[in-house]
Order: sequence, then C-alpha cells, then structure tokens
Amino acid sequence: MSFSSEVKAELAKQTDSKRHCRIAELAALTEFGADSGPALEKKELLQKTLFGGTPQGAAAEGPSGAAAQAAARELSAGEGLTQRSCCKRAYLRGAFLAAGSISDPKKSYHFELVCQKPAQAAHLRELYRAFELDAKVVRRKKYYIVYLKEGAQIVDALNVMGAYVALMNLENVRILKEMRGSVNRIVNCETANIGKVVGAACRQTEDIRLIEHAVGLEALAPALREIALLRLEYPDSPLAELGERCDPPIGKSGVNHRLRKLAQIAEKLR
Repeated sequence: MSFSSEVKAELAKQTDSKRHCRIAELAALTEFGADSGPALEKKELLQKTLFGGTPQGAAAEGPSGAAAQAAARELSAGEGLTQRSCCKRAYLRGAFLAAGSISDPKKSYHFELVCQKPAQAAHLRELYRAFELDAKVVRRKKYYIVYLKEGAQIVDALNVMGAYVALMNLENVRILKEMRGSVNRIVNCETANIGKVVGAACRQTEDIRLIEHAVGLEALAPALREIALLRLEYPDSPLAELGERCDPPIGKSGVNHRLRKLAQIAEKLR
C-alpha cells in the first residue's frame, strides 16, 4: 500500500461527533467527486448517518420531500460550511480523501489536491492558510492543483486532517533523513579537513626535501632544522603533535610559523 493510500485509509476511519463537521466533510466529498475507494465508503457512511440515504442534489435516491430539501440545503451552504475551525478540518479531510495525494516521504515531499475549478482551489488555499499553511496553486492542463512541498508543512497538514499515525510515520522518515544528512555533512567536512591536512603535510615535506638537496638542512637555523627533521620523521602528524615533540615544546602557531619560514626558503630556492 502506498503512503497516500495509508493516509486515506486512516482518514476514512475518522468520524466527527458533531453534525456540522460531518456535514462539512460530506460536502467536500460530494464537491470533489468521491467515487471510489475509502472516499466513496466514507461518503456513503456519512450520508447514511446524516440523512439515512444518498442525497444527490435534491436527493434523488435518498430522503424525499421536506427531508430531501433540508439535506440539499445543508450540503449546498458553500463556504458557510467552513466557518468553524473544526469544520475547516473536516472539510479539508473530505477534500483530501476525494481529490488528494501525497508522495512517499522516503523519496520526496509533495502533497496536493486536484480541483476542477479555480474557485475550489482558492477556497482550499484559504482554508490551509487559516492553519498557517502556505499552500500554493498551480494550473496543470485543465486542472488547478493546490499543493505543499515542505516536509514540516505536510506534517502540519496531516495534523489538521487528523491523520496522526501517518504524521508519526512521516516524522520518523524526516528525522532519519535529517540524521543521515547531518552525518553526511560531518563526514564530508572531516574528509575535506583531512584532505587539507594531508595536502599541507605533503607540501611541507616537498619544501624540506628541496632545501635538503639544495643547501642541506645543516644550513638552517636550529629551530627551523628541528621542525624540518620532525616533519620528515612524522609526515602524518598534526601541527600540535609536532609542537609537543619540539625541545622545548611549542604551540601549534609556533610550528606553523616555522613551517611557513621553510616554505619561503624553498620558494626562493625554486
């Protein structure tokens, strides 16, 4: 089962206790065309619990007479159905069940709902923004797509709709991906630092060998000769370790100063 299917299966099991919330969810399911799967099952369940039948416009297959007209009025109240925060959540849940999809978070973060009309997309965008979710709208052929691309925003959208199990699963994936990213950044940084150290040590050894062959290390001042011999003996040692081997010991900056002097001498000899 895809992650999107798991989310819808979870949402289909959510049932609001308040009638106005169930009306809002059923209105969204009806408006966005719940015609198969969990969306259709949820639509039929809500129709049965709310009206005892299947209202279609004037409720052709459901209740008749005054009851049918009342059902039609309740389902056609437009944006008035989503005045309450709880009803906004229910409406978004129904809309996602009917027209939504979400990508596998292990691969990418993408959450969208497909709308037939621009007014539908604008309404959904405003509902998401009521929960501080920065939903965007883009036209794709003859459809209008309301979408979220950031992992944190998708987590919040799942929370708004009540998909708490899916939310936790997505959060686990996000945490694992962030940990892997952090480890990779640390490893890359360490590798780069090691590369710099090794490269510097190789250049220092080359400079010392050049001086040794050109004029001999005996021609150097005692302090420079000492650090030159230590670098040749310990080519992989960091500067701090070389400083500890000096007599008397010196700090890392002192070692670096002496090696720069050797580099300058080698440059002149070149």
